[in-house]
Amino acid sequence: MTRGPVLQGVRVLDRSTGIAGPYCTKLLADAGADIVKVEREADDPVRAHGTGALFEFLNASKRAVIDDGGLLAFAHMVICNEPPTPDELVQARPDLVVVTITPFGRDGPWVGRPWTEFTLQAACGSTGNRGLPERPPLAAGGRIGEWVAGTYAALAALAALREAQRSGRGEDVDVALLDCMAVTMTTYPSVFASFFGWPPLAGTGRSIQLPSIEPSSDGCVVFTANSAQQFQDFLVLMERPDLLDDPELALVGKRFARRDEFLEAVRAYTRRKTSAELLDQAAAFRIPAAPVLDAPGVLAFEHFADRDVFVPSPSGRFAQPRVPYRIAGFAPRPFSPAPARGADDGAVDWALATPTSNAPDDAWQLPLRGVKVVDLTAWWAGPSATLALAALGADVIKVESVARPDQMRLAGTRHPPAEAWWEWGPIFHGANLSKRDVTLDLGSPEGLALLRQLVDTADVLIENFTPRVVDHFGLDFESLRASNPGLIMVRMPAFGLDGPWRDRNGFAQTMEAVSGLAWRTGFEDELPMLVLGVCDPLAGAHTAFATLLALDARTQTGEGMLVESVMVESALNVAAEAIVEYGAGAPAPGRRGNRGPDAAPQGVYPGSAPDSWVALAIETDAQWDALVNTLGAPPWAADAALRSAEGRRARHDLLDKHLVAWTSERMAEDAAASLSAAGVPAEVVIAARDVLLNSQLRDRGLFETEDHPVTGPHPVPTLPFRFAHVRGWLRAPSPTLGQHNDEVLGALGVDADERAALRARHVIGERLVGT
Repeated sequence: MTRGPVLQGVRVLDRSTGIAGPYCTKLLADAGADIVKVEREADDPVRAHGTGALFEFLNASKRAVIDDGGLLAFAHMVICNEPPTPDELVQARPDLVVVTITPFGRDGPWVGRPWTEFTLQAACGSTGNRGLPERPPLAAGGRIGEWVAGTYAALAALAALREAQRSGRGEDVDVALLDCMAVTMTTYPSVFASFFGWPPLAGTGRSIQLPSIEPSSDGCVVFTANSAQQFQDFLVLMERPDLLDDPELALVGKRFARRDEFLEAVRAYTRRKTSAELLDQAAAFRIPAAPVLDAPGVLAFEHFADRDVFVPSPSGRFAQPRVPYRIAGFAPRPFSPAPARGADDGAVDWALATPTSNAPDDAWQLPLRGVKVVDLTAWWAGPSATLALAALGADVIKVESVARPDQMRLAGTRHPPAEAWWEWGPIFHGANLSKRDVTLDLGSPEGLALLRQLVDTADVLIENFTPRVVDHFGLDFESLRASNPGLIMVRMPAFGLDGPWRDRNGFAQTMEAVSGLAWRTGFEDELPMLVLGVCDPLAGAHTAFATLLALDARTQTGEGMLVESVMVESALNVAAEAIVEYGAGAPAPGRRGNRGPDAAPQGVYPGSAPDSWVALAIETDAQWDALVNTLGAPPWAADAALRSAEGRRARHDLLDKHLVAWTSERMAEDAAASLSAAGVPAEVVIAARDVLLNSQLRDRGLFETEDHPVTGPHPVPTLPFRFAHVRGWLRAPSPTLGQHNDEVLGALGVDADERAALRARHVIGERLVGT
């Protein structure tokens, strides 16, 4: 029997605008919540954006009012850009969840600072991390940070609602775009720098991955070589096995220093092949690869068509991505048309809803306290999902093996023969906080049997293998739930459990390419460029959200279920703007370097110090006036054509020339400070690692100190939202390999002698085999 959406009966007041808040409430609406959108003084600006398709996508299945008078008293949740007033909260339920989404958070020294997505990318270290040293730093195309914040806001909202329903106590959730971008649009650079001892860095330290997006004879393809084995296989694939003997190329830094030589060799091969040929050869070598698609290419991609990933919008004007997860036995809410402004004034009957108890009856606790999760994930996407579950209170037991550990352990800052060199992987540390760790050789009968025994004690099993691996080990859902009927099995395949790309492996880079995100990033005269990493934590946040929904569903049915959370489909939802606008008749967007479709001027401009830059963006006439005044009202700015956004866009090259002349005579920090103080969105383009020094992030406590038994104390970023009830999210350092073998296996009844025998056969262990 298929039931209706999980969140039926949950009432949410949506007072947000833009992308982040409406995407948060879209995720809640798709899960069945009754969303009432409030537009008091004016329309949500996205209504007037482009063809209107983006607004339709974000606000489908919602109702709309102009005056929400009285509705807050009956709401379970309010999503907003400004929190309710104290007078309003007096009338609200004591179990009300308030989720406030702002650029910088509710407090701290940067509150009230002018901003755009473009300047936040500079401030979080993303822009400074991307590009080649001979060209300016490069922002990611699109407004990815706002989608990221909306995803984390939905996760936080659902977690807070879970505990509010249990305890009768509400929660005040504070979500900042800058926090969310700092932990997703860079790859733990502060941890890398801490492990390396903060070596000197000239400029922003930007670079590109090698290989990454490469030209074919009929397009371009992305290759991913995150591990040493993948890189070695790539050299063989490109018919250059002789390069295997070059020790410098095996090192990322040395390879980048020789990038011209290396890329010449790569492209001599790739330009002779079609994209289809390159992809088939990469699949044979198990090298993650994908075509780099624009919006039309995304809509036509064979795998998406085979899986019916795109469905008609309620208006029929365009195709849109479906919900990026499936919960067996529960249907997502069918999309219904986005409402006109005020369409439901006087028609929302929440006062007639069945009342629920709202009297606090228990102490507040972490929402997932008492939930046990077996974690079979690796790399970043899967571990970021279980990282969130662990921070929210779950007992997460990570399963590795001494022969095949999580490969992120090996992407470290120490190498053999250093003692315990596998414990120095910065991304592993960042993505595995507050978990326990056991090692089990799943290739042995004993290891597989112990895993099954462990799963029998769990509430949730999460894995992100390719589907064929799960089949090989016999870990299918039906066999697991035969002995644990309440088990929730969450599967995170890159491309899904069926379809022609089912068994292909994928990483963030492949998701960026095939979803269209990479196509929008780069300079017009160059190949597309990778966003770098963001699709991993995005997939993790969507998966954690789906897992919380499944736990709520189990409460309703008493039964376990299978959840499919597909990495590429979360990327497609976040890339939806380009896809739905194109489908509704707009031109397919391309690369514009650091310029944007709305702001003008927008760009990065050099400071007086070498390789220092200021990012600024002008979105309104008032900001233009502030810029002109800060520059001293120069004669060239008196041109009447510059009074309009259209005129400024048409004269962007001229504006860039004048801005370069002004910024290059000043320190970047001074220029950004004077512009920001005047009301102009402007930030210094920082090196990614320097995000740790940001006073706003430090004030908000985004970074906590992990005191690790091998690497010692160092700062790590934690969850990018705050709960009023939680002082910090870090409950334990990331685990060492097999650190909890004795306590976890002992609890399963495996005594000391048996554990010693298992160690002798390398079924379990605390060191890599051969070290």
